[in-house]
Amino acid sequence: MKETLLDIKTRRSCRKYTAEMIKPEELQTVLEAATYAPTGHGSQSPLMVVVQKPELVAKLSELNARVMDAKIDPFYGAKTLVIVMADRNSRTGIQDACSVMVTLLNAAHAVGLASCWINRAKEMLEFPEGKTLVKEWGIPDHYEGLAVCILGYPAEGGEHEPKPRREDYIKFV
Repeated sequence: MKETLLDIKTRRSCRKYTAEMIKPEELQTVLEAATYAPTGHGSQSPLMVVVQKPELVAKLSELNARVMDAKIDPFYGAKTLVIVMADRNSRTGIQDACSVMVTLLNAAHAVGLASCWINRAKEMLEFPEGKTLVKEWGIPDHYEGLAVCILGYPAEGGEHEPKPRREDYIKFV
């Protein structure tokens, strides 16, 4: 139990990655953990789409940056993406997908990987090119992008120290 709490407290978003591809067994461990994320009524409604092909990572990076009208790599050089898709037909689809995202982040840290929650997946996949990709991947129409979990090994300066916790973060009533 102490290790789990320590992992939660020490996990940080990483915004700079090495060029090294993560080990398949590390990725599999993280993905398997995410399949155990809590979901409404145990529905397991989200889908995870794993992307590691460099040309596809680059295309998705360009689409995600386009949402912000920016010429940047919003994936910070990460070589592995896990796009978490929410089920629009599920009453708890968004919450379920958020639960999967948090589990991915914490599981990645537990196995020694760096990660970051990247928003704009919905908008990224609503561009015509994004819609084409979703169709090619065989994702049913009732799914929408929630977020992208980027994974990799942290490069120097990629992770920062935590900010102090707010005094009024918790209220007892």
